[in-house]
Amino acid sequence: MIIKDKLEELYSLYNDRKYVHPDPLEFLYNYPDPQDIELVGLIASSLAYGRVAQILKSVSIVLDKMQGSPRKFLLKSSDKAIRSAYSGFKHRFTTGDEMASMLISARGLIEEFGTLQECFLKAFNKDDETVLPALAAFVKRFNGNDPDSKNSLLPSPDKGSACKRLNLFLRWMVREDAVDPGGWKGIHASKLIIPLDTHMYRICSSLNMTCRKPADMVTALEITDYFRKISPDDPVRYDFAITRLGIRVDAKPELFFEGLS
Repeated sequence: MIIKDKLEELYSLYNDRKYVHPDPLEFLYNYPDPQDIELVGLIASSLAYGRVAQILKSVSIVLDKMQGSPRKFLLKSSDKAIRSAYSGFKHRFTTGDEMASMLISARGLIEEFGTLQECFLKAFNKDDETVLPALAAFVKRFNGNDPDSKNSLLPSPDKGSACKRLNLFLRWMVREDAVDPGGWKGIHASKLIIPLDTHMYRICSSLNMTCRKPADMVTALEITDYFRKISPDDPVRYDFAITRLGIRVDAKPELFFEGLS
């Protein structure tokens, strides 16, 4: 299959830590404790929209207030202290109150389940085709089972969102290779969904992986199915490498996939 050969070529070229910067994934490498890593991953992925320079700046601001250990910071801080710490925070349309609400919810889930991983696993069924049902339940727990929650950091797949940032978070937590740190056990990479944003949608559309117009969850699942035919055990294997084509100024995606559309 020509497209698989091209994707493997891209993976071999870019799936290396030296190509991570600038990417919010790089923040996860600064924390040795897996229980800190999952919180850093949640924060970094939730802010992964907009200009990459602003993303890195915003993630740094959030993490700098946590004094080296996000988990310890949350567990020792009151709701009032967390809201005060982020009262002046702003990342595009995400407010400091939204960030504080997400962190307070994360603290509550950690107090209840021990880790975010255990919270996610409570709703995960290995017989499900993808992580989608567990992801929907995970978001509901964060939102206090409020279907009308307006927190921009935690979009619900039940409302059709492709949930790019949450699927990015799951990629980081579940996969383990040269760039993805992994750490979450009990979830096979074959269950992951492609983190679909406009850049990924544009490339996948040009390769005829989907004919759908909206970049929503249905489209994300359709594209994931296409990748699953190429890599059944790891359908998001090529996500990091493909996204380098949109991040790196020296990349030429139109040349790399020339003749495949």
